[in-house]
Order: sequence, then C-alpha cells, then structure tokens
Amino acid sequence: MNAPVEPLDCLPQVGQPAGRRSTRQVVVQWGDRRVHIGSAAPIVVQSMTNTDSADAIATAIQVKQLAQAGSEIVRITVNSPEAAAEVAPIREQLDKMGIDVPLVGDFHYNGHKLLTQFPACAEALSKYRINPGNVGRGARGDDNFAQMIEVACRFRKPVRIGVNWGSLDQELLAKMMDENARRHSPLSAKAVLREALVQSAVASAERARSLGLGADMICLSAKVSGVQDLIAVYRELSRRCDYPLHLGLTEAGMGSKGIVASTAALSVLLQEGIGDTIRVSLTPAPGESRTTEVQVAQEILQTIGLRAFTPMVVACPGCGRTTSTFFQELADDIQSWLRAQMPRWRAAHPGVESMSVAVMGCVVNGPGESKHANIGISLPGSGEAPVAPVFIDGVRTVTLKGEHIAAEFQAIVDEYVRRTYSFAASPAPH
Repeated sequence: MNAPVEPLDCLPQVGQPAGRRSTRQVVVQWGDRRVHIGSAAPIVVQSMTNTDSADAIATAIQVKQLAQAGSEIVRITVNSPEAAAEVAPIREQLDKMGIDVPLVGDFHYNGHKLLTQFPACAEALSKYRINPGNVGRGARGDDNFAQMIEVACRFRKPVRIGVNWGSLDQELLAKMMDENARRHSPLSAKAVLREALVQSAVASAERARSLGLGADMICLSAKVSGVQDLIAVYRELSRRCDYPLHLGLTEAGMGSKGIVASTAALSVLLQEGIGDTIRVSLTPAPGESRTTEVQVAQEILQTIGLRAFTPMVVACPGCGRTTSTFFQELADDIQSWLRAQMPRWRAAHPGVESMSVAVMGCVVNGPGESKHANIGISLPGSGEAPVAPVFIDGVRTVTLKGEHIAAEFQAIVDEYVRRTYSFAASPAPH
C-alpha cells in the first residue's frame, strides 16, 4: 500500500483569506523598454535560454526567438569568465536586431567575481538573479553576497533573490533542523525545509536592503519541484513579505507532465492573488523549440482570465458523432494560424488578443458554442448535411461548403479582425 500523504503544515483552511499581489513594483529595463513587476502591473511572462552563453550568436538568436514568442524578460546563464565576457556582445547583437527585451544574468558560486571583473557584463544586464545558497558559506558567503549587491547598487540593477530547495543554505537548514528536534512537538522535516526556504529568501532580502539596495529593486522566489510544496511555500512567503514574487515550479519535467504540474501549481497561487511574474520550466524534447514554455505560461494566464496574448480557439473533443477528423485539423490549423498572425495583428489591431474563435464538430453544441464566440464555425457531424454555418458575434451570417471551407473561414476571420479591431473601432462586446 502507498504511504499516506503528509498533510501540509502551511495549508490554510477553507474560508481563510487568500493571498495578495505585492504592493511594491520593480522596474526591469533596457533602453526605453520598461517591464513592471508587482503592484497593479500585468503578471509578467519570462523564460530562460539553454544555450552556452559563451556563444554570443547562438544565445542572441535564442533570446530573439523567446522574445518574439512573448517572453517579456529573458534570463541567461553567466557561469564562467568566457560567458561573462560575451554578455555585452549578446546585448549588442540583440540591439542590432531590434530586440529590446531585458536580460537577466543567472549567477551561482562565482557571481561576485564575474560581476566585479566584467563591468561591461554587469552594465549590459538589466537584472541579476542571486541564489543565496550558492554564494559560499559563513563569512565568505556574506562577503560574496555583499559584493554582488554592491555591484547591483552601483549600476542600479534590480535583483531577484532566488532560493531553491536543491541548493538551500545547508548551515541554515541544519540549524533549523536542530532547533526543531528540541521542540516539544517537532514539525515534520518537510515543514522545516519549507520554513527554511522562506526564511532564507526574506532574510537575504533584508540583508540586501541593509547593504543599500532599495526595497523597490528586489524580487523573491523560492523554487521547489513539488506542487503542494510550492503552494505552501508561496502562501507563507506572500504572508510574510511585500516583495514582488517570481513563481515557477523548478524541474517541472517534460511534455504533458511538466505542463500539467506547472499549471496545477501556478494556477492555484495566481487564483489566490499570489505572484507577479512567472516562468514555466519545461525540459524540451530533443529538437523541440524552447519557446514552448513561453506559450504554456501565456496560456495559463489567459485561460484563467488574467491576461490575453492571442485569440483562443474553443474546439469540441470529438465523439461518435464526429468520425471525420476534419474539425480537428481545422481547429489545429486555425490555432496555429492565429498565433502566426499575432506579430502583424498586435500592432495593427489592438484588442485582437481577446478574440475568441469556436471550431465545432457537430450540431449538438456547435451552433451554441459558435454563438458564444466572437466568430465560430459549426462543421457537420456524421450523417449531417455537409454544410458549415458561420456565426459572427452571435449571428449566423454565411454557410460554407465544399473543399475550401478552411481557407474561406480563415478569410472570414481575417476580415472580421480588420473590421472589428482597429484604431478606429472598439472591440466587440464579448
């Protein structure tokens, strides 16, 4: 038999107050591009490259891909002198390509050396990520952390203090475990670990402030790979501080497992009002684009109604009434086509990202769902008349049939966008 699941010590009971967004706001910028994190700002999507940062061209290309996919901040690894030396050239390449996305430098172990020895690197980055568990131990760790914060102050760069249960300060954890063992009613080891994550993040932020870094220059994160652990840690972190919080399930995994785990964890927290910026940390399959994690992050935010990035397609799952795969193919083609249009539409048709499109497969729910969408098509199911009525803003307008339904429907959608979402017209009330 499986062992019983250990209860969460930090899990509030039903009816307890939900979390809240930070009232502080951190600004991450490069040139004229300013990304606001926290307070009333939209929740920011970010991602990270997996190229060798010492290869400036390959890294700049991947940053461009992530930015064009919708990543509003991109983090790069800075782990060696060779990588640090190429950060400024990476930034220069991006500027030449017209990509003004802010870059975050990810530092571990030797960040204090790299930031002080390569001032061009420190200046080219828009933000630093510091892991207090990987800056060294004891007095040496304190000095290394202080050096990094001093550089951040000198160049006026915000910092994400990011703790991780895979690299937590072992001295802090051992101390807390010893104290817990002496308690009359000790907490579970998992509860102590979660508490250590929260304490490390908050204490490191206060240390940074004592070194001169402003409260409006600090974000916090506390990454774990368990869904329930992440929820518990961030609920407690939100309760104890008012710094903007970066959400993400670390080592989420590959494919559907990583997507489902990240969605489960982030959606609970976001729904409770916790979190100011997110990353979905997916392990890409061989040959898979790194941009998948950006798309998933956007879809999480859009599906729960927090932001809109691209028109969404409503499509039925199919059943015995829909033995043809035509509606599946059309739904997939329309979704891909809509996303491909967004670079052009975003500039010319403000508001189009909130449009809904329905592609349905039979008469049962097809007409009804199509009426609910801005624009929808109800394809014929098995045994139904081979015609496809199109509904625009709830009104049946035209019926398509024949071999060119897909192309004709795309043309109708394109015309609807041109007519409805323009600088001179307001979006339809849906």
